[in-house]
Amino acid sequence: MKKIVIVLVLIGLSVISAISLLKTGEVRPTRVSELKSQFLEKATARVDHSKFPILQIKAASPRDLTAACLSCHNKTAQEVMQSNHWNWERPEYIAGRGIVYLGKKNVLNNFCIGVDGNEGTCARCHIGFGMRSARTFSYTDSTNIDCLVCHDNTETYAKAPEKGGAPEPVLDLNYIAGRVGSPKRSNCGVCHFYGGGGNNVKHGDLEEALFEPTRDIDIHMAVDGVNLSCIDCHTTERHVISGKMYSLSSMNRNRSHCESCHGEAPHADNILNKHMLKVACQTCHIPIYAKAHATKTHWDWSTAGRLRDGKPYEINDADGNHIYLSTKGSFQWGKNLKPDYIWFNGTAGHYLLGDVIADTSRPILLNTLNGSYHDPDAKIVPVKTHNARQPYDPAHRMLIKAKLYAEEKGQGALWVDFDWHKAAEKGMQALGLPFSGEIAFIRTQMHWRINHMVSGKDQAVACTECHTRADGRLANLTDFYLPGRDRNLLVETAGISLLWISLAGVLLHGSIRIAASRRNSKRG
Repeated sequence: MKKIVIVLVLIGLSVISAISLLKTGEVRPTRVSELKSQFLEKATARVDHSKFPILQIKAASPRDLTAACLSCHNKTAQEVMQSNHWNWERPEYIAGRGIVYLGKKNVLNNFCIGVDGNEGTCARCHIGFGMRSARTFSYTDSTNIDCLVCHDNTETYAKAPEKGGAPEPVLDLNYIAGRVGSPKRSNCGVCHFYGGGGNNVKHGDLEEALFEPTRDIDIHMAVDGVNLSCIDCHTTERHVISGKMYSLSSMNRNRSHCESCHGEAPHADNILNKHMLKVACQTCHIPIYAKAHATKTHWDWSTAGRLRDGKPYEINDADGNHIYLSTKGSFQWGKNLKPDYIWFNGTAGHYLLGDVIADTSRPILLNTLNGSYHDPDAKIVPVKTHNARQPYDPAHRMLIKAKLYAEEKGQGALWVDFDWHKAAEKGMQALGLPFSGEIAFIRTQMHWRINHMVSGKDQAVACTECHTRADGRLANLTDFYLPGRDRNLLVETAGISLLWISLAGVLLHGSIRIAASRRNSKRG
């Protein structure tokens, strides 16, 4: 009997050891302390620009100040003018289209739709001066470059509203130019946090709370933690910044990846590391987004243009978010939202100006993020899905890029004249696209990758939130078998059969050993 017990104990220990090896493996995770040490020492300015005589001469205009900058940084202009922040487009390969120059000039979204015809206000987030038209702007005139919008370290520089990218006229440009340095969060955030007309409108994971976040908002950027800046991850070479939005890009190149710092096996648990083959880091480590302020989830343009007593009006919710604007229509917002999840291989497709809609009975996906379970390059990623109703021409079956902005009445701009027909006519005419005179509204969707507002391991998505039969996070991804969620009669029958066979084998073997032991005892 003792021998049987010893054998069973040894078998149990072998099973436990095997499970332990399977779980941990021979993996040395990236040490967080090592990563922290790389970023704790912040870069300091090596040059005091306030001492340069050329920057002390009173600048008559912003362009004069740019010329002064370029007199020393004499190769910088060529670098800047090769960047997408400057050109608002770049060559991209799109499957089925080939090489396309893709950017704000020809991509439509379901927020403010597009920049064409609205550059006077949209150019507030361009790194140049004097853009009244993206088509006629001089992209080869280096004095149009706005150096201070990215390099101001006083946090006082600001673009004037509706002035084509010109700075506020009251600013002391010489004072600011004497205190420049590497871009800070404020330089990046002033555009990327407020895109779409307000704080956190577009992305859901990029908002003003990230100027000085705590660990519960973002573990990387937390002022009470590692305190990373944007450029720590979005590294830059010759003014080309890594990382791009898939609302405006299609190729998987020059990206920022978690693995760049954390490596391919960041966990002590090898089972978690194996998940990384098909699951992006963000999927587990961003359980919710819009943590501090709400983000827009739905925009209905069809209600825009309503007036009260002949004047535009607005309605706000209890938190001050617009739920109706005469200029833009109706909105829905959400806070502390769980992401949606899709397969994504790093490439995307886009609806471009003039594209004919094949099926108007379904929502039009304006940026198609490609991927599936069977795609070897695809992983599960979290996204914000933004839904909208926006104008389209039912006769020509194409989305309408309406004229929205003008400085004066009578120019057909929707935000001034509140006439959809005139706005559509003027907008399409400026693009050289046909307009039948008919306006309808169609449902559209966009997927925005969720990459920020990262949580630590103690707040990461739990295993049971995906591996569950009811209301799991991955319920919409049905092209693969997920243990704990899916049923497969063949797999489950085989598994249960093996368990019973194993149990029967153990019982049979044990019975034989017991019987043999008793028989030997009697003979003895």
